[in-house]
Amino acid sequence: MYQKFIITQDGVLRFGHVYQHRDLLTWGEECPYGGGLWKVDEERRAILLYGRSFVFGPPQIEQVKRIEWSGTGGAPRPLFYLPHWPSEEQLVPVMV
Repeated sequence: MYQKFIITQDGVLRFGHVYQHRDLLTWGEECPYGGGLWKVDEERRAILLYGRSFVFGPPQIEQVKRIEWSGTGGAPRPLFYLPHWPSEEQLVPVMV
């Protein structure tokens, strides 16, 4: 299983431990805003979003309206997107 995320048509950022990004969708949902991978950065006490979904494309972070934290253990943390991964020089905060 891999740590993946998607952004649904309603702007919901959903995390999970799945093989495929489509496994994060519920019945009737679509993923027009892409997805990628995530990891916990213990040093920053944050979650980092990076990469892209081969099926749904790169994440459109500006479309996030709500975050479902249950896939990360349920507790909100600071959230950052790495647009030039694997470089961690630029961290874009994800705001809702």
